[in-house]
Amino acid sequence: MSGVFDRLGRHLLFALDPETAHGLSIAALKSGVPLCAGGQASERLRTRIAGIDFLNPLGMAAGYDKNAEVPDGLLRLGFGFAEVGTVTPLPQPGNPRPRIFRLEGERAVINRLGFNNEGHERALARLARRRPRGVIGVNIGANKDSVDRIADYELGVRRFAGIASYLTVNVSSPNTPGLRNLQGREMLAELLSRVMTARDAGAGEAARTPIFLKIAPDLDEAELDDITAELVGNAVDGLIVSNTTIGRHGVRNDPRAKETGGLSGRPLFRRSTAMLAKMRRRLGADMPIIGVGGVDSAETAIEKIRAGADLVQLYTGLIYGGPSLPGRIVRGLDRFAEAEGLKSLREMRDSHLARWADEPL
Repeated sequence: MSGVFDRLGRHLLFALDPETAHGLSIAALKSGVPLCAGGQASERLRTRIAGIDFLNPLGMAAGYDKNAEVPDGLLRLGFGFAEVGTVTPLPQPGNPRPRIFRLEGERAVINRLGFNNEGHERALARLARRRPRGVIGVNIGANKDSVDRIADYELGVRRFAGIASYLTVNVSSPNTPGLRNLQGREMLAELLSRVMTARDAGAGEAARTPIFLKIAPDLDEAELDDITAELVGNAVDGLIVSNTTIGRHGVRNDPRAKETGGLSGRPLFRRSTAMLAKMRRRLGADMPIIGVGGVDSAETAIEKIRAGADLVQLYTGLIYGGPSLPGRIVRGLDRFAEAEGLKSLREMRDSHLARWADEPL
């Protein structure tokens, strides 16, 4: 029945432009309508990283709930955690429309939104009103016209540390000019030093809020070496691999592939998974890593974990798979763990590491 509901909902939503459809999905979650029940995950799926306990390893990636409007609605769909944002200090409209393009034959999306959001104050007020339950991350960014972008990240840390389960420093969106320059060794060193100092200067829960770095998939081996050195040198708590790609690998003859912006969905799976494995090999067994890019089934989630991920996230998969997808993936993960006799999914982590880490970028 849920599959019929998903197909019908997708047919109706795909008749609308992507941003209108997105707004309707947010409104549906806000209304409290039980679109799909995620169900209860078994003990086999519980995961603990960076001092945080996750009911299951599947999360909603940043970009869907930009303004922290529906984090609890997302958890009700079956996600083990939800990441809101990207949130910038000041509200900004983002780039001109149209700025989202569906590539239906590829089950992919290109977006050039540009950190459109209502700013820190609105998101913070919403998070402060909710009952603290479940794992909610906050993805922080910089305003397009900021004179000191690193200061924007420091402010995000000071404002959301303590209220967020974890924070994600997003320097990997391709849609804010110059933002990805912060992934370069010198600028990244300053950024991470300042945000970690801002976090550690807090009190109580704020000083203990884990900080993750989210990187782009369009990096070479030398750049991965530099990022590794700065993650370790600044004692960052974890890594998210990866954001959208400016490449068009795996996309066939869809004319919309020529649109400027970041590509997400199935075509991103191979490159993002290879990067994940390469970073796991560099960082060793203990650094928490979240794998993102092309997850749209239990099988793709399992392969991310085999390549080195502790947790996985999706967003584009939900667009095509519908609101029952999180529950289906979680149940699929549980069935797999039971069939394999696993007490924890961590037992299979890294089992395909060599295969993926040796993939050329």
